[in-house]
Amino acid sequence: MKKKSKFARYSTQDKALLLTGYILLGLFVIAIIIPMIYIIVASFMDPVTLQNKGITFDFDKWTVTAYQRVMSNSQIWIGFKNAVVYSIVFTVVSVFLTLLAAYPMSRADFKGKGFFNTIFVITMFFGGGLIPTYLLISNMHLLDSMWAIILPGAFSVWNMIIARTYYQGIPGELREAADVDGANEMVYFFKILIPVCTPVIAVLALWQFVAMWNSYFDAMIYLNDSAKQPLQLVLRSILIQNQPESGMISDMQSTAERAQLAELLKYATIIISSLPLLVMYPFFQKYFDSGIMAGSVKG
Repeated sequence: MKKKSKFARYSTQDKALLLTGYILLGLFVIAIIIPMIYIIVASFMDPVTLQNKGITFDFDKWTVTAYQRVMSNSQIWIGFKNAVVYSIVFTVVSVFLTLLAAYPMSRADFKGKGFFNTIFVITMFFGGGLIPTYLLISNMHLLDSMWAIILPGAFSVWNMIIARTYYQGIPGELREAADVDGANEMVYFFKILIPVCTPVIAVLALWQFVAMWNSYFDAMIYLNDSAKQPLQLVLRSILIQNQPESGMISDMQSTAERAQLAELLKYATIIISSLPLLVMYPFFQKYFDSGIMAGSVKG
């Protein structure tokens, strides 16, 4: 007798629910893949063909002109270097502060835990606003420096809650064993606790790196020197203001040619700016599931 499949054993209602979920998930995937394919193909196309006929898979109509111009522009490389430095420094500082703050909040014997938890939660919903923050950054003499865009957002209460919950899921016997061996709080935290928290650290690092990599507003407000501006501000001028760096299109003669190439440069810069995140994710993927689910069991 042929054994029924798992799906066949479901009730009619369960089958309908699963099929609905699969359809919605499929539509969601299609909605993501189609724009990605369009951007990738458009970034390689001849600007005249792209403007007149749209995308095509005729490789004779493809060109790497946009990538050549983007890669040869010095401001792109300066912005790329700054974005990498800012993102790495921000990630290290943010994750370190988050782990330090989460540890006492995870301890049941920490006096004042309820008070500090209330203060932390309040900051999740209420902020000082742009002008007070700008005045604070100015009074601290941080304007036009890397720290102006790193320090204000370095601590995330939400990330602290995730790390705190992960700490609470670690068996208490580990702390008891450390006490027996004579380990103090510093030794236990840095040499015992941190190494077993790799999944949540990887998730927090990925979140913070992506957040800083995609951020441009703080840099636009606090940074004036073009040599300190991250890649996101260069992309903003290309994608939103439609103002590519002059070196990219200075040799184009007609206004139409300049406009066509400017449109093509948008797609190339999107691809280039997305590469670091695409390269990073496979290395963090094995930690992502266990780390991101830390707060779903215990709160």
